[in-house]
Amino acid sequence: MNICCIGAGYVGGPTMAMIASRCPDIQVNVVDVNDERIAAWNSDELPIFEPGLDEIVQGARGKNLHFHTRVEDAIRDADIVFVCVGTPTKAAGIGAGRAADLRYIELAARTIAKVSEGPKIIVEKSTIPVRTAEALRTILSANSESGHFQVLSNPEFLAEGTAMADLDNPDRILIGGETTPEGQAAVETLVSVYNNWVPRENIITTNLWSSELSKLVANAFLAQRISSINSISALCEATGADVDEVANAIGTDSRIGPKFLKASVGFGGSCFQKDVLNLSYLCEHFGLPEVAAYWKQVIEMNDWQKSRFTKNIVSTLFNTVTGKRIALLGWAFKKDTNDTRESAAIYVCRDLLLEEATVAVYDPKVDPEQMKRDLLYAGLPENLLDNLEVCDSATAAANQAHGTAVLTEWDEFKTLDWNSIHESMFKPAFLFDGRNLLDHSALTTIGFNVYAIGKGDAES
Repeated sequence: MNICCIGAGYVGGPTMAMIASRCPDIQVNVVDVNDERIAAWNSDELPIFEPGLDEIVQGARGKNLHFHTRVEDAIRDADIVFVCVGTPTKAAGIGAGRAADLRYIELAARTIAKVSEGPKIIVEKSTIPVRTAEALRTILSANSESGHFQVLSNPEFLAEGTAMADLDNPDRILIGGETTPEGQAAVETLVSVYNNWVPRENIITTNLWSSELSKLVANAFLAQRISSINSISALCEATGADVDEVANAIGTDSRIGPKFLKASVGFGGSCFQKDVLNLSYLCEHFGLPEVAAYWKQVIEMNDWQKSRFTKNIVSTLFNTVTGKRIALLGWAFKKDTNDTRESAAIYVCRDLLLEEATVAVYDPKVDPEQMKRDLLYAGLPENLLDNLEVCDSATAAANQAHGTAVLTEWDEFKTLDWNSIHESMFKPAFLFDGRNLLDHSALTTIGFNVYAIGKGDAES
C-alpha cells in the first residue's frame, strides 16, 4: 500500500510518522509546497516540537517515511490520499471571523483530480465543516477523467504536548464513509491500516456527516468546560472560594468527571476557538440562531478571561504600568509544544504593551521572531515592539521587574529560584499565576504579593 499525505503541518507530520512507524510495509509520502517546512522535516531540527516525535521520525525516515515537495507524483502513486491542509477562519467575505476558509481543501481536491487515475481513497483529516465531503466529491468527479474516488472522514483528536502518545494509544479512531458497498469497503481499507496497532473495538465507524460533525463538537465541549470553570473562577475570587477546591468537588461526581476543569488565564491553540466559531456559524447557517449564540458565548468568556487577567495586573500595579517592566513566563499556548496559535500570552502581552509597559518574555521553546509575528498579527502597532524584550531565562526576564506573570505551565517554572527572583524585583514584588502552577503559600512566605486565578481572599 502507498499513502500520500498532503500537508506537512501539526497533524500531517506526526500522524504519518506514526503510521509509517507502526506499518513498515506501507510507503508513506508527506508532501507540501513549502520547501522550508519539508527541509526541516528532513533535518535534525524538526519544524514542530512534540515529545517523542524525533525518535519516531528518525526511525522511519528514509525507509518508508518520506518528506518531499513532489506533490503530484505522490498523489499519482498513492492508494490513499490524506488531506491535512490548513482550514483557518475566514478573514473576509461571508462568514468572516467565524466560518472555515476551505480554499486549501479545494485546491488539494483539484490537484488530486488532475493527476489521479483509477481508484483512490481520499481521507479528510483536516478539521472541516459538516458536509465538506460533498463538495470534495463534486470537485473530484467534475475534474477527473479516469479517477474513481471514495471520500472518507477521519478527524484527528490529538492534544499538543501528548500527540505522539495519543497517536500510539488513542481513545478512539473515528472513520466516516458512505453507506454504499463501495463506501464501506473504503472504510474497511482505512480500518485495516489503523488496526495494525489500534484494537478494532477502538475504531468507530459512522456515516460521513456524523464523523465530520463529531470533531467540531468534541472541541466545542472541551472548550465549553474550560470557559465554564473560568467563569466560576471569577465568582470564586469575588466570594472567597477556591476554584481548585470547587473543581475537585464537582469533578468527583462521576457524571461530570475531573478533566478540563483547570482554571487558567484562558485556552489557546489552533483548534478550540476556530472550531467553536465554525460550529456557531454552521448553526446560524442552518437556521439555529439560539444554538449559535450559545456556542459563541464560550469564546466570549475565554476572551473576557484573558482581558480580566491583564486588567488585574494593571489595577494591582497601582492602576498604571507605563514604563514598568512586566515579566511574562511562557508564550506557547500550553507546555511541551512550541505552538503559539491563539495563546493567551499574545493578548496579555499586546494589551500590556498598549498600556506602555516594557514587557520581558521568556519561553523555553518559542522562537523570538514568532513572538513578534504573533503580536503584529494580533494588531500591535509595530513601533511598540521596541518595548518587547525576549530573554533567555526566566530569571533574566524577572530582573528589575515590577510584576511577573506565569502564562504557560512549563514544569521548569515550578523549580525556579524564586528567592533570587524576589530579590531582583522591585518591591512590592507582584506575582500573577495564570495557570495556578506554583506553591502560593511558599511564594507568599518569600515575600511575593501573589494573585492566582480563582483564589479568593476570605479566611474560611
